[in-house]
Parts: sequence; structure tokens; C-alpha cells
Amino acid sequence: MTEKSLFIVKPDAVARNLVGEVISRFERKGFKILKLKMFTFTQEQAENFYGVHKDKPFFGELTSFITSGPVVAAIIEGNNAIATTRIMIGATKSFEAAPGSIRGDFGLGFSENIIHASDSQESFDHESRVAFE
Repeated sequence: MTEKSLFIVKPDAVARNLVGEVISRFERKGFKILKLKMFTFTQEQAENFYGVHKDKPFFGELTSFITSGPVVAAIIEGNNAIATTRIMIGATKSFEAAPGSIRGDFGLGFSENIIHASDSQESFDHESRVAFE
């Protein structure tokens, strides 16, 4: 099933010059890049983007980190894009992510985990609106 997904290359990956590596993994997997944008999240955008986590103790850390520098947002399209992207990026905690996954290969922790990706169609709809507004 062809669908769209969103991923965000986080500030740690941008600072470490990993943007090209991350994007190339999706291209090599066969995904088509529909939109690409570099920007820095405002505090308001970050709080909206991560709104589902607003009552969790790590919400402040999430918003602080995502606003700490430029990010690269991409909307991609391909077969089972959402599920496949989640597999490709690996577990949220980088130290638990499988080798070969983006986080397993490059992540350094919980927040500094290189990449965010939508986990459902509803998340994609919301997150892509925030990132590409």
C-alpha cells in the first residue's frame, strides 16, 4: 500500500553532518522524497508538534532539544511508508536500537537519537502540518 510518512532529522544529526546519510537510506530503500525543508522549530511549533506528550515528564526535554538547532523535515512516499520508516529508524532509546537501524548506528541517547518519524496516519497528518506550515 502506497502511503506518505514524515521524518525529521534532529539537531544532533544536523550538527554531526548526517543529513545526507539519513536521507540516502530512505532513497536507497525506494522511497520518493515529496518535500524537503530545513528550519529551526520555534517553541510554539515544538509544543504543538509534541503535544501528545505534553503531560509526560520528558516533554520539556523534547521541546528544548528539538528547538536547539536546525532540523531537516522530509515527506516521503512509498509502500507501507509509516511502518517501514519506523523499522528503519529503530527503537527510541538509541542504546536499545538494533544495529543497522538509523538510531542503532548513529544515536547517542534518548533525546539525541538522530531522527523522529510519524508512527501513524494521524501523527503524519498532524506533524506534517506543523513542519510544513
